[in-house]
Amino acid sequence: MRQLFKNFLYVFLVLLLVAGVLGMLKVGDTKKPEVIDISKLVTEINAGAVQKVVVAGDIVQVTLKDPAAKAQEVKKEPTESFGELLKNYGATDEARKNLAIEIKDESSWKFWVSNLVPALLPLIIIMVFLYFMTRSVQGSNNRAMGFGQSNPREVKPEENKEKKTFADVAGAREAKNELEEVVGFLRDPKKFADMGAKIPKGVLLMGAPGTGKTLLAKAVAGEANVPFFHMSGSEFVEMFVGVGASRVRDLFGKAKKAAPAIIFIDEIDAVGRRRGTGLGGGHDEREQTLNQILVEMDGFEPNLGVIVMAATNRPDVLDPALLRPGRFDRRVVIDMPDIQDREEILKIHAIGKPIGEEVSLRKLAERTPGFTGADLANLLNEAAILAVRRNKNIVSEDEILESVEKVLLGPERKSRIISEQEKKMTAYHEAGHAVVGHFMVHGDPIRKVSIISRGNAGGYTLKMPTEDKHYHTLAQFKDELAMMMGGYIVEKMIFGDEMISTGPSSDLRNATRVARDMVMRYGMSDKLGARTYGEREEMIFLGKEIHEQQDYSDKTAELIDKEVGEILAEAEKRARETVSANREALEKIVVALMEKETIEQEEIEAILGARPTV
Repeated sequence: MRQLFKNFLYVFLVLLLVAGVLGMLKVGDTKKPEVIDISKLVTEINAGAVQKVVVAGDIVQVTLKDPAAKAQEVKKEPTESFGELLKNYGATDEARKNLAIEIKDESSWKFWVSNLVPALLPLIIIMVFLYFMTRSVQGSNNRAMGFGQSNPREVKPEENKEKKTFADVAGAREAKNELEEVVGFLRDPKKFADMGAKIPKGVLLMGAPGTGKTLLAKAVAGEANVPFFHMSGSEFVEMFVGVGASRVRDLFGKAKKAAPAIIFIDEIDAVGRRRGTGLGGGHDEREQTLNQILVEMDGFEPNLGVIVMAATNRPDVLDPALLRPGRFDRRVVIDMPDIQDREEILKIHAIGKPIGEEVSLRKLAERTPGFTGADLANLLNEAAILAVRRNKNIVSEDEILESVEKVLLGPERKSRIISEQEKKMTAYHEAGHAVVGHFMVHGDPIRKVSIISRGNAGGYTLKMPTEDKHYHTLAQFKDELAMMMGGYIVEKMIFGDEMISTGPSSDLRNATRVARDMVMRYGMSDKLGARTYGEREEMIFLGKEIHEQQDYSDKTAELIDKEVGEILAEAEKRARETVSANREALEKIVVALMEKETIEQEEIEAILGARPTV
């Protein structure tokens, strides 16, 4: 409808312009002359009443001697002269001799316009209509013909207003060191060529989502000051076979013309998955696109001055041909940030935010193990939004700590109405987790306990390690399982077997998963020995992911189930013993939760005492 209105407006303006031109062509007085026939004109001439006659083509303009008389106009045949006309209609010789006759030249532009416009105007209007009505169709055809062209987002050095450098990337020190060599290749390739070193053809950035892979690629482009071509892996794949390969050729062609340049393919696993693993054959379009990428990176034609950077969080599914030397020569692993990295990341994202003086970014880094750079940026942003919602001028520690829980568990659901019985059951459940977790020697300290609903959880017990952990020991797993079973055990002890609720379902599911991993993945079972069970591979069929293949007998599967059950039974026993030994402290925690709904670490330790040490 909007396009139709625009077309109508254009046509209306054209018609208005034509009408204006025709109005300018109007000659003579503003008074319209009287149209008479030739016989009357001849009679007036013979009577001597005509003062002057102006002949302009086939129009005869008559001026009478009487000043009060109206001007007259006569139409004659174009091929007949005015003299012959008078003679044929009986004008006397004397009258013709005394008549003043003026002949106007008709070769001016007005003559041609006045004769051509009436003939061309309908044709012009039709052409204008056809033009506007076919524009959308032509645009669709152009897009159809441009299927094989890539549309990368090209960032030129002189146009890069938001230029990123390594100074904008906190942490990831080893990754930046690896990439600084790539920048050196782009800045001064001769220095490396003199040593016989060749520029790497590809750099693969691997890491968990949110660790800064795309940001590092932008920083490399900013440091090297070269054109940067950015496309996503999914942008190559279309429903027509061969389109993706054509786009790859077009992308590399553009990059070669702008060399030295960087091509960055985000989420390369969209086109770079292992070939020939799909059920019923692979996807022809995706595989042809991958084949073209392989050829462009290391084929017969040299790919000079172009470095291909790619990012993925699924390196395990990539085709081996992509990972061989000559294609992605350098693989850079971006780890989860440690406590030092998290503090540096928080300092960068705190710029521009009025953070309160009582806020310690170091302590905040200690409370956020497992957070990625994206999580930390989101944390401070949520804190700033919360401060605005509370009409504050600064972001205080309260907003920041609440944002930690919001990022981890979701927003608070204070409006959720629950009965007094359900509130009491939630309080006992969370108190069970807190008491068992507090007295587990190898467990993490309990930071906070709350019965306020967040996300899908009716309540939560927040535990955080005091330092970053890269390995989990058997003792830590056992203590973690005991804490998971704490809520379930307390519900059974307080309310009886028949009043057990659906609340512990998530705890039981997580505990079962951990116990199964201990047996099948980590070799932490004396009965089954130090080996893994189940070969994990990815196969997608009709949208479902089959990610484990049984490589053991049914008898072994029976033993696995039995061992998992024994591990969970031991965790349940330890949780029961801990709760029974600290029943009085449990009741105090419940009373505090029913009264305040949320208690912090200091109050927990005041009720339960100091944590046992190893």
